[in-house]
Amino acid sequence: MNADTHPDKLSIVVYSGKFDEVHYALVMASAAAAVGRPVTLFFTMDACIALEKPRPGEDPAWTRMPVNQGSGTAAERDAEYGARGIATFDELIEACTTLGVKFMVCEMGLRARGLENLPLRDDIAIEEGGVVSFLNDASKDGAVIFV
Repeated sequence: MNADTHPDKLSIVVYSGKFDEVHYALVMASAAAAVGRPVTLFFTMDACIALEKPRPGEDPAWTRMPVNQGSGTAAERDAEYGARGIATFDELIEACTTLGVKFMVCEMGLRARGLENLPLRDDIAIEEGGVVSFLNDASKDGAVIFV
């Protein structure tokens, strides 16, 4: 495939609040960024929990997310992934940050879930905006994926 046929940017709407799906959105984002494509992750609805600032003395908020397939907790699934040589949730967040992935959180999604006062992680540059902001950030020659 010719490089000219690849999307010039990847824009991912992260809607699902399920650990497995958010984890995979991070996998896609970090992989695309690793091969030089600009990436934006737009967290909305239940997925916003993934960007919640950890409370002192508590596990990260993403560990409270339900798993999509199988049983167990998000923390247990993440530990299984790590044991199998699959990047963990925190490793993927760090990779995305290091590789310049843009993180956005949807103001409407926060309000719709009653999370408008949700303290967001301060170890990630997170832009608050709406759907219009996300669409203006996307490229006409890029790909938009909904997770």
